[in-house]
Amino acid sequence: MCELLGMSANVPTDICFSFTGFLHRGGGTGPHRDGWGIAFYEAGGYRDFRDPHPSVRSPIARLITDYPIKSHIAISHIRQANVGEVRLANTHPFTREMWGRTWCYAHNGQLEGWEALPLSFYRPVGDTDSEHAFCWLLAELRHRFPDAPRQGEAQDLWQWLHELCERLRSLGVFNLLLADGEYLYTYCSTKLAHITRRAPFGKAELSDAELTVNFAEHTTAADVVSVVATEPLTCNEEWVRMQPGELLVWRHGRIEARFGSDGAVD
Repeated sequence: MCELLGMSANVPTDICFSFTGFLHRGGGTGPHRDGWGIAFYEAGGYRDFRDPHPSVRSPIARLITDYPIKSHIAISHIRQANVGEVRLANTHPFTREMWGRTWCYAHNGQLEGWEALPLSFYRPVGDTDSEHAFCWLLAELRHRFPDAPRQGEAQDLWQWLHELCERLRSLGVFNLLLADGEYLYTYCSTKLAHITRRAPFGKAELSDAELTVNFAEHTTAADVVSVVATEPLTCNEEWVRMQPGELLVWRHGRIEARFGSDGAVD
């Protein structure tokens, strides 16, 4: 199965440390050899890098670790193909425009009966269940909210997003990272964990690579940086595991809202 990595921060932050450990799972310490990608929201813009080859041997992946792109939101994915060929068109993350924003999406899991999800405004370029579900999901959001939600309507949007994710979870395994440039959405079907780093910062040691960093040397007392991953990336920190059916809404490194499978809203 694929693996996910996401970041939300209150200041422009590079994800080089986490990504270094993550890319080793793409054909090194993990079996995810079928492509990888990473997307950044920075300075009001968006850019991504995708490669259908294993990340552990990818020159493009090495470029990302050596070139610290600073962003408020980042999403990354390493693929173990289940549905669809190994090719660039099937490599996450996928993107579409809605309400004048670039929406970025990555999925971990496998769905059954996904072909029956009706498509309207958005159409897949590749042939994966993941991209088909993304096109359906975004169209359902657009149908309910033809224009960007007005002030005070964000909670309604998040609630609807949670209901859509629950519908997709009923088709199989659906772990999600989704972003629109302001918010990062993380939905857990089976497996996602997160950690928030803030002052006082300390040292972190990667589980998949021999690398340790002292965040106190690279941060200020006001920085808040949260990282979400399929499995914890460090071996000396306490990660929080999300609950199945839980949707978290992140902004500037903090959780803005939480929706549970029992309908609870926090």
